[in-house]
Amino acid sequence: MAVRVCGIGDEAAEEVADQVAAHRALGLRAIELRSVGGKRLHELDERGLAEVAEAVAAARLSVPVIDTPLGDWSTTIAADLADDLRVLRASARAAGEVGCSRLRVMSYPSDGRPGPEWRAAVIARMVELTAVAEQLGMTLLVENCVGWAGADPRRALDLLAEVDNPALRLLFDTGNGLEHGYAALPFLEAVLPHVDHVHVKDGHRVCGRAVFGLPGSGQARLAECVGLLVEAGYTGWFSLEPHVALFPHLGLAEADPARRVQAYADCVHAFRELVAGAPVAAR
Repeated sequence: MAVRVCGIGDEAAEEVADQVAAHRALGLRAIELRSVGGKRLHELDERGLAEVAEAVAAARLSVPVIDTPLGDWSTTIAADLADDLRVLRASARAAGEVGCSRLRVMSYPSDGRPGPEWRAAVIARMVELTAVAEQLGMTLLVENCVGWAGADPRRALDLLAEVDNPALRLLFDTGNGLEHGYAALPFLEAVLPHVDHVHVKDGHRVCGRAVFGLPGSGQARLAECVGLLVEAGYTGWFSLEPHVALFPHLGLAEADPARRVQAYADCVHAFRELVAGAPVAAR
């Protein structure tokens, strides 16, 4: 079995042509899309979306996931449902243009309401969003990041059970525990059968915050996470989101395009080296 490696395009470059070029130069066969020219895919007009679709198709890259802002660090559970449904439908339309059927979401930071009310509101919101996603032919992937179910595997499993819809699955990020204060491997062990996509990052926790670096150089126990997934029969993508030259939640990015793409390439190479010695092969 081979480890399938891809990455999030805007970690390497801002414009789609440069994102695609970076992935092709690295020999990658897929690209995860989040933003192009500083805009999320659902914000692009018809011409902009067509340019993305044409660039991806010309490079013969598949798109396993599109990352949406639904439920992420930029919002709270107080967000208007109608607005979220508009973003969902626009994201689904963008996904259709690039042949993708999976959308990354998160599980909504609290707006200060008590815990039980937060849980109930998140579950109700995800029931609504998942039902619409299913109608649109999309699967939502909830990431272990910010939000009610982001840092606790019991909550993630509770969310899946309460929504009870196959159009809701999980996205596991190997490095998010460093930022949010939990160990990655026990989280993964608890939710393993429900993981449909993986983000790869590694780093160290310094003074209560994560400092990210090359895959395999940190405290995320990345090799063990990869091994556990492979042994369990995971055949999905391992998508690089290293956060070494782009920090979306902070609005920070490496200003030098060449240094940004090189930092990304270094992380891809490091991850390939990490898995090269295992009984699997990166491709």
